[in-house]
Amino acid sequence: MLLILATLVTAGLVAYGVVARNTTLVIGMTVLCAAFSQRLSGVWRWIPILAYAAAFSVQLAVFKVPPAPLTLLGALLLLLGLGLMFIWEGTKSRETVWLKNTVSALEEGSVKLGEARDAEAIIRAGIVILQNLRVAPHFALVAYRRGTPMILAARGAFENFIEQPIVPGDNDSRSVQADHWVAEEVLSLLPRTQRKTQLVVNIYGRATQHLGLILLTREDREFRIDEKSVVESFARLFGAQLGQVYAIRELRDANDLTLKALGAALEHRDDETGGHTQRVVTLSLRLAARLGWDEERLKAARWGAYLHDLGKIAVPDAILHKPGPLDPQERTSMQRHATIGYDMLQDLHFLPAETLDLVRYHHERWDGGGYPSGLRGQDIPDTARLFSIIDVYDALVNARPYKPAWSRERALQELRKQSGSQFDPQFVDAFLRMMSEQDDAKLVR
Repeated sequence: MLLILATLVTAGLVAYGVVARNTTLVIGMTVLCAAFSQRLSGVWRWIPILAYAAAFSVQLAVFKVPPAPLTLLGALLLLLGLGLMFIWEGTKSRETVWLKNTVSALEEGSVKLGEARDAEAIIRAGIVILQNLRVAPHFALVAYRRGTPMILAARGAFENFIEQPIVPGDNDSRSVQADHWVAEEVLSLLPRTQRKTQLVVNIYGRATQHLGLILLTREDREFRIDEKSVVESFARLFGAQLGQVYAIRELRDANDLTLKALGAALEHRDDETGGHTQRVVTLSLRLAARLGWDEERLKAARWGAYLHDLGKIAVPDAILHKPGPLDPQERTSMQRHATIGYDMLQDLHFLPAETLDLVRYHHERWDGGGYPSGLRGQDIPDTARLFSIIDVYDALVNARPYKPAWSRERALQELRKQSGSQFDPQFVDAFLRMMSEQDDAKLVR
């Protein structure tokens, strides 16, 4: 408010200088008025020029004094100088605002990217950052899904093509992995009026890991160097975060495959129970999902199911494959497999505690009569309580060296009978309902 008042006062003094025929005062007040108006916006910025032009015109009209050529030249130069100063200052002001917006968008965006825990969340955060950068109205993130390039996220005109695969035509021999071709195909989705100027930036994770493309288009001017630099900086930030998530996913998948292979290898030794591991994994995950377990607990249960009998590698074949009942000494040897497996896994630091709990405690009983620690009730870890039901059920319905296979109905009846003594009653109820619904679904089909 004070700047506006100061601008108006100095503009008034310009008029006074005209009345007083004091050229020096007119010029001085014009320059001072310009100094005050520089921090204003809109029409206020142009008041000094308007005031001086009006004062000069009034001086010519009222006093009818023809200006000397040098005076006229000086007036024109003053107007030109003020105009250029305001234009340059306006450009500088817009650049400052753009720079502040860019820094703010990248700062807020880096926080959101850091908080994202999966690729989908990172892509959502990335598209918001691009929108906040305000570099272009139309942009898209293109990445490879199962080897096929797809528009995974977009704004503006590209939004109509989200989740659309980019594939070559029937007669096109070019590789879909050729980035330039992919960029051309994506850009061709828009009419030329919406892609008068365009910018394509590669996304890299690790040094040579190509993750995709960022494509931006607009209808007007070319992209400035600083705009290109900002988008490239964002692409590096985005690629680093996305690459890290992909690396973690690859490591997790590798761990999962390794543990699955280890479980399968154990089955080759205990060949009378072929398919046992995959069956107990499948049923365990179904029951855990029914109980509402989150992804991390599901993973822990899956890995534990793969590894639950790891300790049997230390059990002699004569005991493992004995066709009849075990004597007390043999039973003790067999029971040690739970703690042996647990001890063998101690150096695998990526395994969650719930997985180790399942391996160690899946032979504990709800009434405290199990092994190796005699835990009772809720003291038995959840993963172990759940898996013990699945493990016993699969053992009942499949033939073992010491028993023939039971019918499904007889096995379920046995679980119901042991609810509250050997097994957690709530988990047993959930399992029985799950199996009953499976039967109902088969009847419907």
